[in-house]
Amino acid sequence: MASIRDVAKHASVSVATVSRVLNDKGYVSAETRKKVEAAIAELNYRPNEVARSLFKKQSKTIGLILPDIMNPFFPELARAIEDTASKLGYTVILCNSDEDEEKAQRYVDVLLQKYVDGIIISSNTIQEKTIRELTIPVVCIDREISKDIPTIVVDNKNGARMATRFLREKGRRKIAHIRGPLDIVNANERCEGYREVVADEQWFRESYIVNGNYRMETATEAVLELLRQHSEIDGIFAANDTMAIGAMKAAYQHGLKVPEEISIIGFDGIALGKASIPELTTIEQPLYELGQKAAKVLIKLIKGQNIEKTFYQFDVQLVERDST
Repeated sequence: MASIRDVAKHASVSVATVSRVLNDKGYVSAETRKKVEAAIAELNYRPNEVARSLFKKQSKTIGLILPDIMNPFFPELARAIEDTASKLGYTVILCNSDEDEEKAQRYVDVLLQKYVDGIIISSNTIQEKTIRELTIPVVCIDREISKDIPTIVVDNKNGARMATRFLREKGRRKIAHIRGPLDIVNANERCEGYREVVADEQWFRESYIVNGNYRMETATEAVLELLRQHSEIDGIFAANDTMAIGAMKAAYQHGLKVPEEISIIGFDGIALGKASIPELTTIEQPLYELGQKAAKVLIKLIKGQNIEKTFYQFDVQLVERDST
């Protein structure tokens, strides 16, 4: 593998001149630049990016810490972030924290050692104090840690109200909710939105709310138990699409037809919802726009540019399919 010294020798110039061409800094005559570029091409020289990042203390890379890449929502989000970052000249390093505080902190440490220029975080385990101690820009996505830390989310509470009211408009009289983890802000907001619609209904019971932990298998088990205890339930709002698909599986196992006997609606708008049978009605997040905005905001901060605000909240929309 050719070195920068090999390039300098081949072009009959100094190493410093090659460095100026590579970094596009300092004066180099047009003729000399051509000689250096020709030598680079002939020797197939590739700069040592690790060495360059150590020298510059920047790497044109950003870290992305996600809580659970088994949840189809997060790979779709990651794709949008990676697409946008790539177009802006940045590479993304993906880290899966598994909702583990120690693992998430370890990833933060590793990313700092790699001289990433900034980090996008979706986490309920990384503490606000940890983020404030970092010396590089951070953007939070999907899960708010603090409103003055740049954050990209959707209007979770309104989306939950939309979902619950839609089930009621469809004639469903006893509507249950499959909520997400208690320590995640968006799960609490979606549960609050559901409660706002049903709390004054005479039929409402606290036991109509069960925790599916944002996982399909957990939701399936929770809904089976829910239907055993409350055979009168004819509608379910699940706080994400993977749990809604788990709920449909539970309904099938319980002998109920969807949507004839029970209607089910999810939240997220992941592609998997269109592959389920029946296709899933959902509250759709603008997934690509969320990822795009997170990447653009972070890169603005990396470049030292001002951002118009620190809290970005996107609207959601109801997409009706066959499960309702």
